[in-house]
Amino acid sequence: MDDRLAFEDIRYDRPAARVARITLARPDKHNAQGLRMLYEINDALDIAMEDDDVNVVIVAADGKNFSSGHDLSDRSRIGDLRLPVLGFGGYRHPGPQGHMSREQEVYLGFCWRWRNLPKPIIVAVQGKAIAGGLMLIWPFDLIIAADDAEFSDPVVAFGMNGHEFFVHAFELGHRKAKQMLLTGEPIRAEEAKALGMVNEVVPRAELEGFTLAMAEKIASRPAIGLKTAKMSVNQSMDAQGLWNAIQSAFNLHQFGHANNYALHGQLVDPAGLETIRREARASRKDEA
Repeated sequence: MDDRLAFEDIRYDRPAARVARITLARPDKHNAQGLRMLYEINDALDIAMEDDDVNVVIVAADGKNFSSGHDLSDRSRIGDLRLPVLGFGGYRHPGPQGHMSREQEVYLGFCWRWRNLPKPIIVAVQGKAIAGGLMLIWPFDLIIAADDAEFSDPVVAFGMNGHEFFVHAFELGHRKAKQMLLTGEPIRAEEAKALGMVNEVVPRAELEGFTLAMAEKIASRPAIGLKTAKMSVNQSMDAQGLWNAIQSAFNLHQFGHANNYALHGQLVDPAGLETIRREARASRKDEA
């Protein structure tokens, strides 16, 4: 057995021929992503990419919600758990300089790396995917949503422009992207499909089976065809300026952190958390 399969925050399995699956496994924390989870996802994707018997990867999640975003309680630092992967350096510098290097590694860096991996990756999403939770969805190729799925990025309330992998306009169109960000309101599964962000919406009970069936169908195709088709679509997006747009927004994201340091002595406006919680409570009452 590959020693890298001894994961704590995810699981890795092979549910069907030529299909690998990575499952976020912190349901008690709504799959909030700390450094350990992010490095484990990256390791698991490497294992799948290196395995010539795998043509397709599924990313799924345990529990009610796909991911509540960044684990704000995680105090581990890059280098505490394992060596960095992408080589940006500077993680130990104080203040915004060190934090920018951290986000270049585990947020922007990982997302861009995952987006460009050669094999198709399908995400199965249930419940809430909030802010950083979208960064475990948008880098990948196909999105299958349960009918209870909803997608949001409410971090403007924190004095920020949005999460670090800023592809909102490409995923939603520019006007809906602005609405998501400026209001903090979620986009539900059927609307996300109508916008082209989600491929299919299925009943919650059918999410796992439907996703696996699609993965098996795709896995039956030749690996070289899958690789070059994915590359061709990605390169079409690159020609439209995707990477330049992501980098520009990332720099503004770092300005937001620096501004919050200056005003509040921390990365985000502390009043934002109560705003987000209050609006979430109101939303639950409206649904009841």
